[in-house]
Amino acid sequence: MNTNKNNSKSKSRLKQKQNKVELLLLLLYAIGFYTFCIRRSLHLSRDHFSKLRGLRDGWLFSPPRLNDVSDAQWRNFRSNLPILSLVFGIFTLLANICRKLFHLRARGMSILWLFLSLIYLSYLHGACILFIFLIASANFLLVKIFAQAKYFTFLLWIFNLVFLFCNRIYEGYPFSKFGEQWEYLDNFRGTFRWHICFNFVVLRMISFGYDYHWAHQDSRFDKEKHIQRCHVCKSGKNCYQILQERNVHLNGYTFTTYLSYLVYAPLYIAGPIMSFNSFVSQLDVPQTRYSRIEVTLYGLRWVFGLCLMELMTHLFYFNAFAVSASWKMLSPMDIFIIGYGVINFMWLKFFLIWRYFRFWSLIAGIEAPENMPKCVNNCHNLESFWKNWHASFNKWIVRYLYIPLGGSQRKLLNIWVIFTFVAVWHDLEWKLLSWAWLTCLFFVPELLVKSAANAFEARGALDGFIFHELRAAGGAITITCLMVANLVGYVIGPSGFSWLISQFLGKEGLSVLGFMFLTFYVGTKDAMKPIASVHNASIFGPMIWLPVA
Repeated sequence: MNTNKNNSKSKSRLKQKQNKVELLLLLLYAIGFYTFCIRRSLHLSRDHFSKLRGLRDGWLFSPPRLNDVSDAQWRNFRSNLPILSLVFGIFTLLANICRKLFHLRARGMSILWLFLSLIYLSYLHGACILFIFLIASANFLLVKIFAQAKYFTFLLWIFNLVFLFCNRIYEGYPFSKFGEQWEYLDNFRGTFRWHICFNFVVLRMISFGYDYHWAHQDSRFDKEKHIQRCHVCKSGKNCYQILQERNVHLNGYTFTTYLSYLVYAPLYIAGPIMSFNSFVSQLDVPQTRYSRIEVTLYGLRWVFGLCLMELMTHLFYFNAFAVSASWKMLSPMDIFIIGYGVINFMWLKFFLIWRYFRFWSLIAGIEAPENMPKCVNNCHNLESFWKNWHASFNKWIVRYLYIPLGGSQRKLLNIWVIFTFVAVWHDLEWKLLSWAWLTCLFFVPELLVKSAANAFEARGALDGFIFHELRAAGGAITITCLMVANLVGYVIGPSGFSWLISQFLGKEGLSVLGFMFLTFYVGTKDAMKPIASVHNASIFGPMIWLPVA
């Protein structure tokens, strides 16, 4: 008996020692990898800056380096930060003062936020707010009239998809199209194209429709079971899911509350996306999950992320390479480094944009889902990537599209519908559809392999070591495929796909593919190790992108 115990302890110590040695080797590889990538990126930016578009005079270092502001979305957000901060500071201050002074609840707060948001929209869209309110009013009538009909969800989707397409096709409907007497209104279209922001409004209109439709039915949500599993609810606070699943009383689905939800200023431009139920619940009673100190620290972490972005865009011109099509003159290794840099730039860009607006919403007392709960470098499969990228959109899709389509019972079919919708929701472009369908192609084998591997694991047919190695290899393949899909969707387009394949199938390209596979294999192994999973972070994650949740 004692001999068995001693053997067991010896094996345990040996395993711990092996894990430490393996972790040390992984760490050394990661340091070498990032040292190489950083040095090569600096050389590429220095050698090719004269051929790149979108570089402007910077303010960091002496003499100041050029700053990569080639991404239009980031450039506009960065330049408008001062005025946005002033506006949201005034709005949230007024909202919080009025709530306390006049003891406002859901109805009063919805009217207040509708008034403040109308001021905001008048500046953004000018006379085009007429289109927003006409379409929104038509959707409200459709929901109220047909909510209890069997074909309601079909009507709701058709109505919103028609306007999603028409808004883009007709470029926001010039007033001149409706007659010469309205042509003068085209001079007052505001500073921001309304039909771009309206994509988010479409998601909110669908959310309102479904939540009102389900309010007429018995809830299937098991609140007690959820509270037992949720650490937030166990502490006496309400998590986002509780707020979302709690049916609002039918009297709460008023026109003013609906409009307030659609155009709520802090989340109007970019989200994060939240359901109607959760929004109304927090209009009535402000969020209690985050204390003032936690919200302050959240804001300070955002400031740190902004400093990191400024440092990155002054040192590395990843996005400028992408928009200048300069990647065509690079070697396969340099293409890999630029592609990897572009994905990380995009992650940090959206991290800052989404968390900025969520921060102001938290100050106003309304908690929206976090969009970037996990660093992009810590996601070693497609499913994890999409759950942790635009996470609030993922929650919306699961609730209003994936589950109504049949959920996991039809998973292999549902992903094609879902990713096609995600592509057309972003924009009507072939490169986005190519990205969506490539992602689906890569998703299908992952789902099949994952279900097979889980079955083997459950039966104990695979040894733990072999299973771990197979998962790491599968993760490496998945990340490589994900990089290809994103390069096609956001950098080179479908026309450049064949060129990219030809580059990587050459002699030099195959060696680079081997290097990529080894790197992602090492990163995936590390991300799956118990010692790393405590903080939900891989050594390949926080080494560069520190402001992770």
